Amino acid sequence: MLRSRFWKNFDWLLLGVAAALVVIGLLVIYATSFKATTFTAPTDVWHQMVFAVVGLIVMVLLARTDYRVWRRLTPWLYGLMIFFLAIVLVLSHSVLGATRWINVGFFQFQPSEFAKLVLIIVLARFFADNYEQLDQPKYLGLSLLYLVVPVALVMKQPDLGTALVLMAIWLAMALVSKVRKLHLLIMAGVVALMMPLLLKVLKPFQRARIDSFLNPTADPLHTGYNAVQSTITVGSGQLFGRGLAAGTQTQLGFLPTLAQHTDFIFAALSEKMGFVGASLLIGLFFVLLGRGLQIGYRAQDRFGMFLATGIVAMFLFHIFINIGMNMGIAPVTGIPLPFVSYGGTSLVVALAALGLLESIAVRRKKIEFGS
Repeated sequence: MLRSRFWKNFDWLLLGVAAALVVIGLLVIYATSFKATTFTAPTDVWHQMVFAVVGLIVMVLLARTDYRVWRRLTPWLYGLMIFFLAIVLVLSHSVLGATRWINVGFFQFQPSEFAKLVLIIVLARFFADNYEQLDQPKYLGLSLLYLVVPVALVMKQPDLGTALVLMAIWLAMALVSKVRKLHLLIMAGVVALMMPLLLKVLKPFQRARIDSFLNPTADPLHTGYNAVQSTITVGSGQLFGRGLAAGTQTQLGFLPTLAQHTDFIFAALSEKMGFVGASLLIGLFFVLLGRGLQIGYRAQDRFGMFLATGIVAMFLFHIFINIGMNMGIAPVTGIPLPFVSYGGTSLVVALAALGLLESIAVRRKKIEFGS
């Protein structure tokens, strides 16, 4: 009986949209294997397919598990998150100046990706447990303490993009809680005043990215190269695209080859599938976000509502920044496009987040699943 009710309340549209996004991602990853005169072995596609299967299994397991179980485990989850974020600074080897991955032999995983999901669960419990007191500065400050530690560790990697995602998650939850908007405005003012000091903390390459965003044509062959070429690539697809095996920007390597299937996958997709393909992708994301918001609105408790809010905020920030940097309206950062960009850890985490949303969705009626 419970099993039939589970599948009856399961959000099949949400799963279908996510599956479509994964398939589109696999197509574009495969398409970036084609070059002007050669075809490289599409090993990235096979890797992504393996992680898609793993992610699907994780998603189903999380959907079957009552999401309220994680509420009781938040101290352990937070401790493990801090442990792995700290250990990556010791054990990880540097790649392009960043230490973000732990190598466990047959694959690498990125603890900061899991940190996003763990922080969502931890903050969801805090905001739910202290809902009535959140208009007091004391509780606002306590919520920030949960945020500051992982952000500081992520910035040490350095990974500004993920740090901004963690901040966006906290802000989204604060906005839908009883936190006074005046307090948020005061905080925004303080951050604005401290901006010159905060910019000095950034690494030289991070400041260069901000400079190239503000004026990409100032140095189009060096610091502004990626931003300029990604914008050209987006426009080169025109209405219907050049085809999966075509496109001068991707085939001839004007768009950085190593990032065509990761950071700049939206640009690659736009060239190969055109405005129509890019619009379809964005439309699927709108449906995904809309279903997530609906699940949060229908959640039977505040913990579920905040959990869904954090997940939607995570997806929204990823989508906006990734597509924005491909179109020149956001700085270039290493933020993947959910379900689409190549990356095993990010794909598993995205599907795990989907599993939590499904768990909230199928338990939205207390009479069926109990509390």
